[in-house]
Amino acid sequence: QAQLVESGGGSVQAGGSLRLSCAASGYTQSSYCMGWFRQAPGKEREGVAVIDGDGSTSYADSVKGRFTISQDNAKSTVNTVYLQMRDLQFEDAGMYYCALYFGRWPRQLWLGSIYNYWGEGTQVTVSS
Repeated sequence: QAQLVESGGGSVQAGGSLRLSCAASGYTQSSYCMGWFRQAPGKEREGVAVIDGDGSTSYADSVKGRFTISQDNAKSTVNTVYLQMRDLQFEDAGMYYCALYFGRWPRQLWLGSIYNYWGEGTQVTVSS
């Protein structure tokens, strides 16, 4: 049973930066995708960035050039995935979740329902 624990959220002024972390454990599959999703109040959940076990990445158009997803999978028991967020805008605010998909790049990469495990989320607030 995989477990995902997010951290690093907080409040930041517009234009500022935050780095989110997701500690993932309890699985041994080497073929996976780890994604960051976010959901603002009253809005649908949306995919932000995804990284696979080989380090290939994909980003939503809204965050390209501002967000960077990376991972530290050197440890055999815990894989930590990071989301470095720069030049944060008001529309970036919301609850950020990491999610784990077992397998190669899925066709519906941004469809949250295909992901096998989810964390509880970490809140990001952007203020003026």
